[in-house]
Amino acid sequence: MTRRTTSGFRGLRLPTPAIFRYLPVWLSYQPPSQARFLSAMDPGSKMLRANRLKQVLLENKGPAMGLWQMLPGANISRILAGSGVDWVVVDCEHGNIDDAAMHDAVPAIAALGVSPIVRIPDFQPWMVKRALDSGAHGILVPLIRTVEETKALVTAAKFPPLGRRGFGSPIAMQNFHPVPTFTEYLQQANESLLTIVQIETREALDAISEITPLVDVVFIGPFDLGNNIGHPIIDGKMDPELHDAISKILNAALAADKKCGIFCTSGEQAKEYADMGFHMISVATDLTALQAVMANSLAIARGHVKPTNGGSY
Repeated sequence: MTRRTTSGFRGLRLPTPAIFRYLPVWLSYQPPSQARFLSAMDPGSKMLRANRLKQVLLENKGPAMGLWQMLPGANISRILAGSGVDWVVVDCEHGNIDDAAMHDAVPAIAALGVSPIVRIPDFQPWMVKRALDSGAHGILVPLIRTVEETKALVTAAKFPPLGRRGFGSPIAMQNFHPVPTFTEYLQQANESLLTIVQIETREALDAISEITPLVDVVFIGPFDLGNNIGHPIIDGKMDPELHDAISKILNAALAADKKCGIFCTSGEQAKEYADMGFHMISVATDLTALQAVMANSLAIARGHVKPTNGGSY
């Protein structure tokens, strides 16, 4: 360490940051060709093997079951990931989870061999970058409406030459096991990370056959979808028109050889959609499950009839 001075910063001591050890890696980086990207897209790649959700989807052996994290805290992340699920959504849209809490949740989930999927608040490119740079195995994007929005989202989620995602986070690699090198992450990310869009608007429903081929999974948000097509879910009741819309989305996914997911509010409902052929199913959220368990236990303790779960979330 040496002492350097300038007219504006006399006597300033400039340390050598530890991060400079990565400098040779970055300086030696060469932009890959399309052929090098394609050569990394194989089922044996480190990242593809480490992405549990994608592996379950590729194997076609049954639905990938997951849970929803809305409350911050790595301990909550570990509880959810340790339940036996394939994936956990870290909800930065409606959940009480900010950027820092997301960076705590993602590695806690990944450490247990479960795929962390981040639901970003909106489909802005910087949100996509922050989520993927945290080491998420995929992103879930709400309220997609058009083909153009979907294409812009995919561009933000992919490295060149397939997109415009910036490369440089030293954090992302540590959430895949075995840990890929910088180069391996760069070459394998486009094929290994999941781009999932929520179909929950009238516009997206009308364009479902064009949107579906562009992404890995179309994921149904029944509550917003019902609201947007004029048939909201009231006290857990779903109109036939909403059921028809859900079937239309599933059929579009099957026709395009893509996967379809859905948000559920109970294990019973999740089983119904599993039997229908859905590929990715959310079973419960941490917040509503905690509320239901506490209410049921209290009702039993007081000798009351156990409360029933409604259709809200």
